Amino acid sequence: MPAVSTSQRTYRYLRLTLAGAPIAIMLAVLFAIPDAGVLPSVSHYFYSSARTVFSAALVTAAACLLALSGRGPQRVLLDVAALLAPLIAIIPTPVSPGEVPGVVVDCAAPCVPVGFTDDLDNAVATYLAIGAAVLAIGLVLARRGDIALRDTGPTLALAAAVLAATTLVWTLAPDQLVRYGHAVAAFGFFILIALVALAEALRPSDTHPPARRTRIGYIVVAVALLLDLAATAVSAMLFDLPVVLAGELVALALFLVFWMMQTAQKWSLADPALRA
Repeated sequence: MPAVSTSQRTYRYLRLTLAGAPIAIMLAVLFAIPDAGVLPSVSHYFYSSARTVFSAALVTAAACLLALSGRGPQRVLLDVAALLAPLIAIIPTPVSPGEVPGVVVDCAAPCVPVGFTDDLDNAVATYLAIGAAVLAIGLVLARRGDIALRDTGPTLALAAAVLAATTLVWTLAPDQLVRYGHAVAAFGFFILIALVALAEALRPSDTHPPARRTRIGYIVVAVALLLDLAATAVSAMLFDLPVVLAGELVALALFLVFWMMQTAQKWSLADPALRA
C-alpha cells in the first residue's frame, strides 16, 4: 500500500470527524426521546438532555469545515457554512408553553425562555470575538503573503459581512436575533451545502474531478436537500405536525450522504492541504 503522509492522515481524520457530527446529533435525539418525547423539531432537543451533544457537534462541524473547505466556489460556500454552524448551536429555537417537558416558558407566543437568553448573550459575544480574531488572522496572513488574497478575499469579505450583520442585529434588535436567528442560520447552512454539491457537479476541479456517477449523486443530493427545505418550511406553516423534525432529520441524512461522497472522492489526494 502507498505510504500515507501526515497531512493526508490528518485530513482523513477531519473528514471522518465531520461525518460523525450529524450522526452524533441524530443519536442524541434518539436517546433523548424516552424522556423528552417526540418534539416538533431537532432544534427543540436543545432544551433536552441532547443539548450538549447538539451544540458540541455543530461547533466541531464548523471547525472541520474551515479546515477542509479547499479552493474555488466550494471554499467560499463551505467557509460561510462554517460561520453559520455555531449560530445554529448557540441560538435556541423559540418554543411554546408545554412543547418541551420540564421547560417553563413564560410567554404566550413561541419564545426563548429567560434562562436561555442569558446564556445567549455570553455565547454571541464569544462567537463575535472569536470570529473577529479569525478574520484578523486571515487578513494578516494575506498581507504577509502566506495565503493568496485572490483566493481568500471572497471568504474574508463574506465572513466580515456575517459578523457585522450578527453584531448589528444583536445590538439593535436582539429580540429579532432570538426569534429568527436559529431558523435563518439553519436554513442558510443547508442551502449552502446544497450549492456546494451543485458546484462539485457542475464546476468540478480540473485536478480531481468526480466520476460521472458521483456528479449525478451530487445533483440528486442538492435537489433533494432544496426540496426537503422547501417542503419543511411550507408544511410547518400549514400543518400542526412534527414535520420540521422529519425535515431536519432528512436534511442531516442528506448532508451525511454528501459528505461521505466528498470523503470517498478525495480520500487519496496526494496533497489534501492544497486540493481538499
